[in-house]
Amino acid sequence: MTSTPRLEARGASKTFGPSTVLEDAHLVVQPGEIHSLVGQNGSGKSTLVKILTGYHAPDSGMTLEVDGRPLALPVQWRAAQAAGVSVVHQDMGLLDHLTVSENVGIGGFARKRLTGRIDWRRQDEVAAGILERLEIPVHPRTLVADLAPAHRAGVAIARALRGTVPGEGLMVLDEATRALPREDLARIHDLLRRVVDSGTAVLMVSHNLEEVLTTSQRVTVLRDGRVAGAGLPTDELTEADLARLMLGKTVDAVTRVPSVDPLPDGPAAEVADLEVDGRPVSITVRRGEVVGLTGLPGTGFEKVPYLLAGATRARTGTVTTPTGRVDLTRASVSETLRAGIALVPERRVRDGLAVDLSVRDNLALPSLRRRGSPWLVRRGWQAELTDDAVRRLGIKARSGDDLVKELSGGNQQKVLFAKWLSTDPDLLVLHEPTQAVDVGARADLLRAIGDAAAAGRGVLLVSTEPTDLVEICDRVLVLHPGLEPRELHTDDPDVLLEAVYNVPTTTGATHA
Repeated sequence: MTSTPRLEARGASKTFGPSTVLEDAHLVVQPGEIHSLVGQNGSGKSTLVKILTGYHAPDSGMTLEVDGRPLALPVQWRAAQAAGVSVVHQDMGLLDHLTVSENVGIGGFARKRLTGRIDWRRQDEVAAGILERLEIPVHPRTLVADLAPAHRAGVAIARALRGTVPGEGLMVLDEATRALPREDLARIHDLLRRVVDSGTAVLMVSHNLEEVLTTSQRVTVLRDGRVAGAGLPTDELTEADLARLMLGKTVDAVTRVPSVDPLPDGPAAEVADLEVDGRPVSITVRRGEVVGLTGLPGTGFEKVPYLLAGATRARTGTVTTPTGRVDLTRASVSETLRAGIALVPERRVRDGLAVDLSVRDNLALPSLRRRGSPWLVRRGWQAELTDDAVRRLGIKARSGDDLVKELSGGNQQKVLFAKWLSTDPDLLVLHEPTQAVDVGARADLLRAIGDAAAAGRGVLLVSTEPTDLVEICDRVLVLHPGLEPRELHTDDPDVLLEAVYNVPTTTGATHA
């Protein structure tokens, strides 16, 4: 590595009123490396990134240099861009109704010299050039809405590097890979390696410790607003090492004793002839059982939660619980809820939470009709519900009056889980429940899932995370196109991954 860092930040601190969220943090990123930044939600990593990108002004005493040249503080985004700093945010900031070329041009279109109008021919050439340099196989005139997830991420990266000279610059990936399926994630990692091989640096913020260790060369760890490990070589670390640095303690794997026999009450849910991408699928989840469901992207497994919850209308299929039977071809969300089916959706902010309301209000929303009246909603039961959720899941909030948008991602996810668990469902359907949460919150959520099953509920865990599935599930169903789910009993993530990627050669269908 060269003696001059690509980025060097020293003495980064930030206070909000009486609270210090970042204290004397330092970060050094070298040219040609992927450098990860990790920490629990609330550790200060988001604050540090926001300081580097000009969203927050740091407290006095910080210095920031890019390629050995000081960058004035607070950071002005145009000055940061001129120095070669770019960012890809969590949502990637893509506009589906625009073309690839138009998305690449946002914030810096090629323009005609005399009129200042956008020069679309040259803009297409600029987009094609950066796409070709990064080996992203999409046409500039393709609508972004029509792209696969990996190509969408590639377009966001292409836009970030649009004005960067090959071999120069620093790109910040702010949890931009969190929602990518494993197969697409591998493609993006290959793209990032091509980027840094030229000398460009990448600062990657991620909760995925496996991704951190396999993709980045060094990692900086934040805990409670301070640096717990600076620029550590990843080839000398394990996931357990990182977790210990992040939390200040060892995190044990979540284990539970699998259910051996059906409980006397029988199934929690029986799904019959549910059409998933043209193939009827039947699944039985027993009371006290956690059943996993997974597969490759495009096999339809990720559609099952929304078909069962009535959020997406099914072509065929029924689901029967001890509370009732639902025809999924005509079901609504309210009907499936009345039948004892509750869904914790993948996208917590968009689909699951009212972030401008308090923790208490979010938890109480599903139960207002059942426990309230049109003219009076009492607060006593809401306070009890909130206190119980905070205690059981370890939700970190000053009080139930805290707005959900003020919580970290992991605590938001806990609120979402507790919200639907409070309806006392027969079947709890979870879609990627640990996505984009830190290692401590993940352990809390997996334990809560096990507790929900131990209380006699059925749980269907739909996920692409093999470690989650083998740690908490009694059995895992793997969906392949045109086949009934293949059932596995394993505690080895590699065995599960092999089953996901290897399509059976026979069509021996099984009722799951």
